[in-house]
Amino acid sequence: QVQLVDSGGGLVKAGGSLRVSCTASGTIFSIRGMGWYRQAPGKELELVATITRGGSTTYADSVKGRFTASRDNTRNTMYLQMNSLKPEDTAVYYCNADHSDRNGYTARYWGQGTQVTVSS
Repeated sequence: QVQLVDSGGGLVKAGGSLRVSCTASGTIFSIRGMGWYRQAPGKELELVATITRGGSTTYADSVKGRFTASRDNTRNTMYLQMNSLKPEDTAVYYCNADHSDRNGYTARYWGQGTQVTVSS
């Protein structure tokens, strides 16, 4: 089993910065792609960013140029650096990770979410 813990959320003023983290623990063999999603009140879950094991990233148009995803494979941790935050970035941020075991079985795991609130 793999557990993901999201952390680092909080309250920040518009224009400010915040970094959220996602750390995997448990019986880890190989973590492949990872991603960040967010869900604002009354809205659907939205893909924010993805990052491959090798560090290639993709971003939603709404965060391009402001958010940067990175990961430290030695620490089984992924980060999302969020700059120039806007009130519309307010949401619960969730990470996920695709984990493959030694038999090649791949499963997706999710963090519990961390609240990011941007005040105007």
